[in-house]
Amino acid sequence: MNMTILNLLYLLAAVLFILAFKMLSTPRRAIFGNLIGSMGMFIAVVATVLYYGFANIATVLSGIVVGGFIGALMALKVPMTSMPQMVAILNGLGGGASMMVSGISLIESIEIARTDLSTDYIASVIAGGIIGAVTLSGSLVATAKLQWHRIERPVMFKGIHILTAALLTLSVGLGILIPYTKSVNTFWLMSAVALALGVFLVLPIGGADMPVVISLLNSYSGLAAAATGFVLRNSMLIIAGSLVGTSGIILTNLMCKAMNRSFINVLLGGFGSKVIESQDIYQGRIKRASAEDVAELLRSARKVVIVPGYGMAVAQAHYPLKELVGILESRGIEVDFAIHPVAGRMPGHMNVLLAEVGIPYEKMKGLDEINPAMEQVDVAIVVGANDVVNPYAETDPKSPIYGMPIIQVYKARTVVVIKRSLASGFAGIPNPLFTYDNTLMYFEDARKAILDIIAELKSG
Repeated sequence: MNMTILNLLYLLAAVLFILAFKMLSTPRRAIFGNLIGSMGMFIAVVATVLYYGFANIATVLSGIVVGGFIGALMALKVPMTSMPQMVAILNGLGGGASMMVSGISLIESIEIARTDLSTDYIASVIAGGIIGAVTLSGSLVATAKLQWHRIERPVMFKGIHILTAALLTLSVGLGILIPYTKSVNTFWLMSAVALALGVFLVLPIGGADMPVVISLLNSYSGLAAAATGFVLRNSMLIIAGSLVGTSGIILTNLMCKAMNRSFINVLLGGFGSKVIESQDIYQGRIKRASAEDVAELLRSARKVVIVPGYGMAVAQAHYPLKELVGILESRGIEVDFAIHPVAGRMPGHMNVLLAEVGIPYEKMKGLDEINPAMEQVDVAIVVGANDVVNPYAETDPKSPIYGMPIIQVYKARTVVVIKRSLASGFAGIPNPLFTYDNTLMYFEDARKAILDIIAELKSG
């Protein structure tokens, strides 16, 4: 295969990537878009293997087979509720691969080919090493925060931001020394410092900001891949990495706007590090409900809105929710889902879970669509959500979530909040919604609560 054919195949792959991104922006076409993107990557990989004609093709094919098997196993075994963790891990692996490729290329240049190190080459190696290492360690910390709830809150200590600034400066400084020392050890030392930097960058960031962090780490993995493309002089890597990097930055910016927080504010972390005592706010003002009470409300309702949150994902309550929607609609009741942009642990988390059980996309309404109609809602059921329905975002200028757009469930005629306890959300603040005159609290595991409501509806 000559260079012309290779470039044409790379161009085809790039076009498929762009089409995939376009289709991924629409839920109905997302699956097809994913397939198109996968096809583009397949073409790019096959073209690269055929052009360079690796001496040990068996090793390359073995890597593809093993990696493909592991990827397929993860796709089949990992539940949708753990998808954020898997995305974080895959981001980290992409960053780690970029770091290793940059290092191996440097070994070849210094110790084998003994070529002169150009400025653009060294800059690409430094970028691939630092960004890749930060993506790897940061993604592992993010995965741990997502997986183990005990460490999901921000880890803050005095001077942590000074430490991260020092680690960043040191890693860049070591990178600049590479062409002078002509030692690969300098690169690995730089990468080690960058790995530590990734850890301390993500530690201060709490669970409430995880959707932003995942999106940002995804962008980092793309930027690291693009840098590796410059290292290897491979246009396909540059294009693919740039697409991932820029789309990740755009998504990160949109997520920050959805929370009314600046990008820098998210990176500095600490959000939700303090849990505010809330007993004085809730004392004597909570009205409890049972499955029978909720079922009676639903029997007389004409319009119902369900607001899912991370608690729904943890309890896997989306399965019985599908049955509940079917029962209500069979009785002529209109049912919609109100989806907040940062509900769950990653962008689109709630949409994916609901689509998994067959909830039509047209029933999933965004803030702009659902809030104007909330006053006509007879019953709003909040399933495992907290901060995204907290009125403090509109009423308390001192609240850390003040200014964040919320789903205005408090405007509904009746609000039913299904929650295990009065514990605060990721922001670490109480929710006055629980004390409103039109709010009923149903304290129970989300899945069991929905199943009990279904049983009551069927019995009546």
